[in-house]
Amino acid sequence: MNRTLAAALVLSSLAACTTTSTTTPNPGPVATSRVEAMRALAQRPDIAKAEQVVDAQRDAIIAQWREVTEIPAPSSHEEKRADYIEALLRQYGLTNVSRDSIGNVRGTRKGTGGGAHVVFDAHMDTVFPMETKLTTRIENGRIYAPGIGDDTKNVIALLAQIRAMNEANVQTKGDVSFVFTVREETDFGGVYQFLKEEGNTIDRYVTLDGGYKGFTYGGIGIYWYRYHILGPGGHTRSDTPPYSATLPVARAIERIYRLRIPSGVWNNIGMLGAGDVFNAKAADAWFSIDLRSNDEAKLKQYDATIDKIVHEEAARVGMTVRRDVDSTEEVASLPGHRNSEMVQTTEAVWRAFNPEDPPITDTASNHTSAALRAGIPAIGTGTGPCEGGHAIGENCEIEPVFTGIKRNIVLAVALAEQAPRPK
Repeated sequence: MNRTLAAALVLSSLAACTTTSTTTPNPGPVATSRVEAMRALAQRPDIAKAEQVVDAQRDAIIAQWREVTEIPAPSSHEEKRADYIEALLRQYGLTNVSRDSIGNVRGTRKGTGGGAHVVFDAHMDTVFPMETKLTTRIENGRIYAPGIGDDTKNVIALLAQIRAMNEANVQTKGDVSFVFTVREETDFGGVYQFLKEEGNTIDRYVTLDGGYKGFTYGGIGIYWYRYHILGPGGHTRSDTPPYSATLPVARAIERIYRLRIPSGVWNNIGMLGAGDVFNAKAADAWFSIDLRSNDEAKLKQYDATIDKIVHEEAARVGMTVRRDVDSTEEVASLPGHRNSEMVQTTEAVWRAFNPEDPPITDTASNHTSAALRAGIPAIGTGTGPCEGGHAIGENCEIEPVFTGIKRNIVLAVALAEQAPRPK
């Protein structure tokens, strides 16, 4: 990395502002009768037996968690995990087990008929390169390894959910499908392919990817750009100006990080690049922007502010700007979804397992957003609490995962009893 650019990174880190995520005001706890109905559902003989199966399989669940985690699965290289999962889905007797052209693995537990078709989604890919050491370890009630939580925890939770429902012969009114997706950590290619093929058959969508105490019902907008500042370049000893293109990039980064960040907006400059040799001024210096918000107006306003800063710093030294768009995802929402039957039922299930107020937000940045943009009622949550996501020291608390699996079983049955959405 060019030294000027490296210095800019240090400076920008020192100047960085932080924001607090926003929570949509709770319209009030769901009706006590609804919570009681979910408690009663959890005690239904077949569901109660499935919960007992989860308890009986604790050691097997942990062993499978470790086994799957230690199968490398960088985005676009999930094949070995997909092989493992597909074989199990066939063994578990799901119908329509298949792998699509992009690599997603799917299968369905058939319902008795007349209810909503519910999809549970966990992504197979991780952010870690193929050569990353993935050996798991357990210490003080926590399990450690890169990718142990995001999203392997939820992959093994779905596998355990299927086994428990099968062994207890849990009946659902609607079909419950399970999809294990690819490329969530990069471009959402897996979920987009799945929704393209199956979206019109789906009535409810549950994304398992992070979170535990609460859930999300809306998705934030995400803009991914690379800003290039382009100049004439030149030898180190040539007259200045012309400057290296790293100079306006450094100034732009500092200004961006000195901005007062609006509530409900997040940004990150995660990648930088410029030049190839020590003794040449960079003719092309660039940086990435990851810009997110759950407010579309704020997202566009802050986007325009960043764009203005970059152009001003380029013009200041007589250079030009090129903005490469990697992706732009709008804020994802469905009108009235916070008070919808799906969200109210999900909250009731959460309260049935824990009477404390669950955090319920519209800040998803996962496949929940993709489903919502396709017009499908969706929520996003997770099966257990983890720390250090996307870091080598990633780890999860083990015990809550078993409760999370039981909760998912109740949620699946409850959602599958709802009416299909209008198509």
